[in-house]
Amino acid sequence: MKTGQYVRVKAVHQSKRIRIAVLLAALLVATSWKANAEDATINAASAQPPTPQPASDPKAVKSDGISVPVSDDKGPPLPLHQIEGNGGIFSTLSAYIVNPPRDGEPVGRPSVGGAFIYLGHDKDLEALTITESPLSRIELGYGWDRLGLGNLPLALRNAGLVNYHQDEVQLHNFNARFQILKEGEFDQKWLPALTAGVHYKYNDGISEVNRETFGALTAHGITKDNGTDFTLYASKTFTQLPRPVILELGGRATEGVWDGLGGFTDSYNFVFEGNVVVLLTNNFALAVEYKQQPRDYQPIGTLVQKESDWWTIDAAYVVNKHLTLAAGYAHFGDVLNDQANGVFGVTTKWEF
Repeated sequence: MKTGQYVRVKAVHQSKRIRIAVLLAALLVATSWKANAEDATINAASAQPPTPQPASDPKAVKSDGISVPVSDDKGPPLPLHQIEGNGGIFSTLSAYIVNPPRDGEPVGRPSVGGAFIYLGHDKDLEALTITESPLSRIELGYGWDRLGLGNLPLALRNAGLVNYHQDEVQLHNFNARFQILKEGEFDQKWLPALTAGVHYKYNDGISEVNRETFGALTAHGITKDNGTDFTLYASKTFTQLPRPVILELGGRATEGVWDGLGGFTDSYNFVFEGNVVVLLTNNFALAVEYKQQPRDYQPIGTLVQKESDWWTIDAAYVVNKHLTLAAGYAHFGDVLNDQANGVFGVTTKWEF
């Protein structure tokens, strides 16, 4: 009876994951189709990294070998949304603010995004994100992340926890970021953009996992269901090269395990993260990112292994002034009881 019930529950969750993936794919196709009928010309806003413009653009002036617009039109929908609900790539951040107020507007407009990553072994990660920049230097964001635990519940039952049933955790990210310096401020072209952030995270589900494993997480150092991260990022766009290159470097103080999806410890770790973005065309960019992960807990046999540093390779396409689509190849190392290397995901963001 219990086995049959488990099979039915698992089938329901698999169906939910398939529906989410299909909906996201449909959104990508529908928005791409719509966007193909729109003007895809990209104009860079002053608060964003400069984007190359056609030399024939009457609203552009020459700067460092590329054309930079001087109009007050909407800039390109960059940076992207990363999975925690901040401006960034996929897992790392950017010092540039998402969709800041345009010239003449009192406040910025919201941006929304979504992501789906299949991690293998029936595990998956989904994210829904939203940001709002009320002022040119302030970005507020929220990210909802869901991690499907895949084959871990079955592994726990096989290990003797016959009544274990929790098969997912949900992470709520509440973010506030302040841009201390704008790029090139005070007429100093060498100055990067510099942005500091505070990120409160609450894991809905990890306490139930701990309870159903009879306190195993607590006994191995994963003691809390919430924590606060602090970030500091610098971003600089280099236009002296054949194509613009954006370098973004940051640090994070965190108590989180696997970004908080695995819960939180009692002590802070200071980790490095960053990315490099190459704008190959006005609309297409490639990025590589690296994210160091803390290991401030003890593994639970082979069921909860030490997490590994993350790195991803991402390709982003700016469809028009509102929409970006991206796909990525990721190496996440050990994720709970399995490895998640060579996995793929897709993300999208829409700016109003």
